[in-house]
Amino acid sequence: MKRRELLRTGVALSGALALAGCSSLVETRAVGVPPVPEDRPDGVYYPSHVEGMSMAGRATSGDYAAGLMYSYPHRFWNVTGESVSLTDIESDDAVHLMASIWDPKTRTILPDTGLSAEIYRDGSLVSQEAIYPMLSQPMGFHYGANFGLEGDGTYEVRLSIGAMATRRTGAFAGRFTDPATVTIPFEYSQSAKEGIEFRTLEEKVATPGAVEPMRMDGLPASFAPLESELPGRVLGSGTSNDARLVVTALDALPEGIDGSADGTYLVVSARTRYNRMVIPAMGLSGRLERDGRTIYEGAFERTLDPELGYHYGAVVDGVASGDDLTLSVTVQPQTARHEGYETAFGGLMGDMPDVTVRVP
Repeated sequence: MKRRELLRTGVALSGALALAGCSSLVETRAVGVPPVPEDRPDGVYYPSHVEGMSMAGRATSGDYAAGLMYSYPHRFWNVTGESVSLTDIESDDAVHLMASIWDPKTRTILPDTGLSAEIYRDGSLVSQEAIYPMLSQPMGFHYGANFGLEGDGTYEVRLSIGAMATRRTGAFAGRFTDPATVTIPFEYSQSAKEGIEFRTLEEKVATPGAVEPMRMDGLPASFAPLESELPGRVLGSGTSNDARLVVTALDALPEGIDGSADGTYLVVSARTRYNRMVIPAMGLSGRLERDGRTIYEGAFERTLDPELGYHYGAVVDGVASGDDLTLSVTVQPQTARHEGYETAFGGLMGDMPDVTVRVP
């Protein structure tokens, strides 16, 4: 039995948001969605179509700011470990709801918080569900899923934001330790939704590249820092299945990093090849070699820093010219993918080759 069927029969669900109801217009839109492109490259590609989105509202609570958006229902691919599975558009899907969570002080997007939602209408619970962490070409990192709605009207969305388990450094040390809840009213009408942009990409479909990032007033984007703006000494970069890994070295350890004061903090900033969007929730290890000897071998920990952004870091016993750093993705990014990203960053291909950077 599907989750929406469970909700209709009154069975409680924990940690899930599937909205009950149906929309004939969604079936029309789903029928009009082009098929998944054939002969896709083993990497980022132009998808069959592009959809705009509309802002539903924003709210803040404590360390967190949240924005809620919606668009047409989308197909997407869920990633669980090494398993990648398509979630297609269902006949009762009315919208694709999206949420972004960020730090209101620095406007830094906050991955790895965990997010769930409760949807109310006229004081009654419509549904509740955990929302998937996702990557899309226009929006980058966000949370989202397809939901049904009970027709036009005003809904109330309560987003429950989890405390961050990711290591925080610098001015973020000690922050984002408590969960929070925000409430955002959501005014929905089929006619307003049908006014959102929907266009096919014609000759570009299934060719290497990516659509331009979407800009919305008041909503920060999940860009990784420019290479020229990364703190420390940038050592080089490499690409693994269209994930670009930029390596920089800091002589001083940021606040919140354990290790010898004489150590060097090696940072790997992972971003999408074309749009420089942050790639979070990945398992990464590295081996630093010097003159045939292994100086460091181990994990690069997921970390959030206001200057370095979301990155993967490790403390090593210094770096020297001629050192070789080999980076290995041990777990592909554990985020759902919108079309155009499902064959990249591991994805359906499941392969992210090692990257080796030689220290200049």
